[in-house]
Amino acid sequence: MSAEETKSGAMGSEEMIALCKQHTMYTWTRGDAVDPIPVARAEGVYLYTPEGDRLIDFNSQLMCVNIGHSHPKVLAAMKQQLDRQLLYVYPGTATEPRARLARTLAEIVPNPINTFFFTLGGAEANENAIKAARLFTGRQKILSRYRSYHGATHACMQLTGDPRRWHNEPGPWGFVRVMDPVPYDYSFGATDEEQTRNHLAYLEDLIKMEGPDTIAAMFVEAVTGTNGVLPPPRGWLKGLRVLLRKYGILLICDEVMAGFGRTGKWFAFEHGEIVPDIVTMAKGLTSSYAPLGAMGVSDEIAAHFKKHVFWGGLTYNAHPFSCAAGEAAIRVLQEEKLVERAAQLEPVVLEHMARLKAKHRSVKTYRSIGLFGVLELQKNTAGETLAPFNGSHPAIAEMAKFLRENGLFTFIRWFNVMCNPPLCITEEQLAEGFDIIDRGLEITDAAFEG
Repeated sequence: MSAEETKSGAMGSEEMIALCKQHTMYTWTRGDAVDPIPVARAEGVYLYTPEGDRLIDFNSQLMCVNIGHSHPKVLAAMKQQLDRQLLYVYPGTATEPRARLARTLAEIVPNPINTFFFTLGGAEANENAIKAARLFTGRQKILSRYRSYHGATHACMQLTGDPRRWHNEPGPWGFVRVMDPVPYDYSFGATDEEQTRNHLAYLEDLIKMEGPDTIAAMFVEAVTGTNGVLPPPRGWLKGLRVLLRKYGILLICDEVMAGFGRTGKWFAFEHGEIVPDIVTMAKGLTSSYAPLGAMGVSDEIAAHFKKHVFWGGLTYNAHPFSCAAGEAAIRVLQEEKLVERAAQLEPVVLEHMARLKAKHRSVKTYRSIGLFGVLELQKNTAGETLAPFNGSHPAIAEMAKFLRENGLFTFIRWFNVMCNPPLCITEEQLAEGFDIIDRGLEITDAAFEG
């Protein structure tokens, strides 16, 4: 134990950061560039450093701590599972946490999805959905979109469209990426109706070119997450469902980020009034209190795998401790009506965003569905984004530093300022967070070129 730990009983920020940087690797960054936030504890919508400094968590960490940090009911359920002396058994067993969580998911996920395969996270859920789709259909190709992120494992990196894929290529064969109904610069039309009609016509042409009988499934984020918090145009999900069924192609909705109330409904695909063939989930499933993901499949697909082997397996499949945390987190969402709360707070968030756009010339546009929101920043009156695609700008880095120093944690990626707080946030806490962003936008306003 270090001298610093001996004095205070806990490690201070400087030593914590130094040891983490010396002995661990961080995600999506150079080791000598990382500047981690030292966190000693978290409660509700707040993070606390070892010295007691407080930050509002305006991004629910990785858009995942949906119920807020350290909820006592979930902590109690996790402790209870510890006391039951059942933390791990191999996946071929039956356990009460596995049974109870599966039953709970069957109650909240719309029919006909009633059967679940548990994993340790979203990427593993997507990997197994790829396997399930190929085994069920006997086809190999998988479609996905460019403005997408589906995970950092080998196959999921090829599902992913965003630039993190570039440095993980070449990957496995069989993945075909398509343009989104709302690409970065090109437009399929000015209205939802035009975008839906034109994009689905383009997609049907592409399906014909690839060979419909070779395509097993299409993956979509029902609301795109890290690539800009993009709800699809009205009618697009319904039209996509019809198109894919026409060619016997499965629809797989990745709800890892958007699920469990984030958008004001249990699952984002419900806004489109459709149900996919397969849904994948993680993050909000346990509010990230313990690692857990799941693939949910329709009754038809489940029946297939009653008669045929599902060639997938994980050491930690249906981990009892994680399943217990998952059931407890879902109960909190239900009992505290946090899904409904996200829908109720949407207009409050949009009002704050509208005020910021009216005040700050560097705000190009904004959007939020439930508590899934983003501000887009621009550098001139022509509407050019402040940072280029997959790029940055000095003002972005300065603003990010300002927010952190003034007590706000969120993600600023490219030209997007994320606004995705825990669903338990109050209107007063929202106002406090947006006030800090308001002051930070003076930095990007100063970089506006006119």
